[in-house]
Amino acid sequence: MTDFQTLLSEGPAILVEIEAVKGSSPREAGTCMLVSATRIWETIGGGQFEYMAIDHARAILDGRTEIDVLDIPLGPEIGQCCGGRTLLRFTKVTEAVADALITRMRKAEDQQPSVFIFGAGHVGKALANSLSLLPLKVSVFETRREELIGVPGTVSTHLTAMPEAMVSNIPAGGAAIIVTHDHALDFMIAKEALGRDDLAYIGMIGSKTKRATFANWVAREGHVGTLDNLVLPIGGTLVKDKRPAIIAALVTSEVLHAIQHFAARAQVQSGSALR
Repeated sequence: MTDFQTLLSEGPAILVEIEAVKGSSPREAGTCMLVSATRIWETIGGGQFEYMAIDHARAILDGRTEIDVLDIPLGPEIGQCCGGRTLLRFTKVTEAVADALITRMRKAEDQQPSVFIFGAGHVGKALANSLSLLPLKVSVFETRREELIGVPGTVSTHLTAMPEAMVSNIPAGGAAIIVTHDHALDFMIAKEALGRDDLAYIGMIGSKTKRATFANWVAREGHVGTLDNLVLPIGGTLVKDKRPAIIAALVTSEVLHAIQHFAARAQVQSGSALR
């Protein structure tokens, strides 16, 4: 929250919030941003729509208007082509408004899905860098202390002799990405992950050959169940580029899609149970 708190410490600010949306819009209802005389924090979608919101917020700060609601058409009138409409509300940031926003942000952070990355080699670090930019709780687990050097500071790091034991700590709806330096360790972690039915994504770095080898291994180990929930190889097969940053970009997309699909399915099931 550093940028947010810095903006508020510098003087008066306006909270700009999308109160309602009709049709297509750059962001959904509930999205907000802060505007001060010299700074902005977050975004409500960018483009001419956002510039208008910033100008209006600063007009309120300057005392040039007291209008606190704008109904903006996202069409040719303002040089955009979304086609919808957005209702914006402008609120002067008081101590109570700031406290409420902080509480809201903390609640949102608490509800962020968890991603456990097992391995902090080249691909593990690339994944940590990519995923750390997203609204996710990212943790990295490694057996080698020196490999944890260079992991982004916003990512939780853990040195452990038994990373497979950490699988049980992944919150429901989370993801396990297995990219260690040791195939045997990969297999043990994957076996633990596949023993759960409440993870959104289980992925292991490798190849079709590694998948076949793993299938034989779990059969010998007496694993009961299916490997359908295992993504191996991770990152898909359409892009033939094995550089860590490319793999990380592809896997990030896979993980986001899996987490969103899992959450949507859980919501539907919850609604069905209530009826």
